[in-house]
Amino acid sequence: MKDILRGMIAKRRAGIMCGIPSYCTANRLAIEAILEQAKRFDDHILIEATANQVNQFGGYTGMRPADFTKFVYEIADTTGFPREQIVLGGDHLGPLTWAELAEAEAMANAVRLVKEFVLAGFKKIHLDTSMKLADDPADEILSDEVIAERGVVLYEACEEAYQELLEKNPGESRPVFIIGSEVPIPGGAQEEEDSVAVTKPEAFERTVRVYEETFARHGIKDAFENIIGVVVQPGVEFADADVFQYDHADARELCEALKRHDGIVFEGHSTDYQTPESLKQMVEDGIAILKVGPALTYGLREGLFALSLMEKELVPEEKRADFINTMEKVMLEEPGNWKKHYHGTDEEKRQARKYSFSDRCRYYMNDERIEASIRKLFWNLDTAGIPMNMLHQYMPQQYSKVLAGGLKKKASALAKDCVVTFVEDYNYATKHNYMISNVFAR
Repeated sequence: MKDILRGMIAKRRAGIMCGIPSYCTANRLAIEAILEQAKRFDDHILIEATANQVNQFGGYTGMRPADFTKFVYEIADTTGFPREQIVLGGDHLGPLTWAELAEAEAMANAVRLVKEFVLAGFKKIHLDTSMKLADDPADEILSDEVIAERGVVLYEACEEAYQELLEKNPGESRPVFIIGSEVPIPGGAQEEEDSVAVTKPEAFERTVRVYEETFARHGIKDAFENIIGVVVQPGVEFADADVFQYDHADARELCEALKRHDGIVFEGHSTDYQTPESLKQMVEDGIAILKVGPALTYGLREGLFALSLMEKELVPEEKRADFINTMEKVMLEEPGNWKKHYHGTDEEKRQARKYSFSDRCRYYMNDERIEASIRKLFWNLDTAGIPMNMLHQYMPQQYSKVLAGGLKKKASALAKDCVVTFVEDYNYATKHNYMISNVFAR
């Protein structure tokens, strides 16, 4: 397998301002869309799973790391995308899922977690120990020293797992690592904010220094040959209805500090919904790994809603999949994945369930009732046939692609192209001379 992440670092050292999107999703249709698009351009693709989605206990997807590897590879085989061009990443790997436990138990779970990810073939590991655990002092900020100590423990666990892999395959490539203590929470902000504070340069410098000292104390001399990135907050975030766009001027001092550290880039979390121009500026400024997650399933949800509205026009009521109301019904019956995140009046929460940028819908996409509704929606529309004039009304970007012959007028293809719309923004940002789909938007 080509080591594209170390290759990216080498290119940037040579002055080539490249980057890579990190697609963080466990949704089958979204992954299909990403791989089908990448197949056209012979791309290497980075797909990540979070510790919430996938862990040794199954996560909310029910998958362990080895299951996720198999899941992604099966999709690759179905789409005809080469497995060797896929890099798997683990996001927020640490005690996040067990933060209510005391350190000893939470970290024991985290050690098992990272080992399973490495043994399952994940090559990009985000070591996230930034959260407080049950027996950490409640009235004190978690220190960089504690964060780094826990991070190094997990790094050592990953190294143990890698040595196991080497025994089976002497040519096995070593994982690369992402560290950082100013880590945005998974899935975007939970509450509305007026602004987003950019990581201070001295905080970034301190993170690197403390990790260096902690590795040295553990007798590990070569760790920063394998650490390629640091998670920072460059001033980008999203909430239910707001998106904070990247501001080059606000992040200038932080990005200047990065230039003093050869071989390291910044990883930007919560880059969802940024403009293509903002994403490209981020890559040029050193934020070379662009994490995107909820926007992918948000795009898919948009497409499914548009198809559902066309179904309402084309299919008798008793035969409809009625996807929009099915999703609402399932979310109301099982509110655990959105109740703590959506606030306000009943009407405001109803709208958030449908349209929030944080897209808690993604937690329900693998529910068998939702999957059945999607299959029925696709079958209904393919059977009825979508008129071009109606497609223009509800999906104008996809209409243009169908008209030009670049997209089939199949319901599943139309839905997946709504994911591709976001994917193309990231390709524009990370690759030279790449044209984005919204150039053609009317």
